[in-house]
Amino acid sequence: MDSRSTPVRLHLKKSEALEITWADGHESILPLRMLRRMCPCAGCQGERDLLGRQLLPVVKTSFDGPITALGAELVGNYALRIEWADHHQSGIYSFEYLRSLAGSHQ
Repeated sequence: MDSRSTPVRLHLKKSEALEITWADGHESILPLRMLRRMCPCAGCQGERDLLGRQLLPVVKTSFDGPITALGAELVGNYALRIEWADHHQSGIYSFEYLRSLAGSHQ
């Protein structure tokens, strides 16, 4: 894992954003609304086969109310799992994925 996708500090502001300081010194602020919308789990993004064909339909959820996180936990040394107030918690956000979201958000 290169320093671009290695966090040295993770700070979850449960009603606002995930703040990340990366090993290369870059700092990212990822709004919770965006993180919830971009949840990488199969239920939110659809399950795909090896050729990239979608096997399961994407479950569309309304995010009209406030988006809050109840907490987060590290998954090994490569990812973060966020538990959302709607009790969804199956998305595993790899550090590489979070860094790519940070790049697309700026």
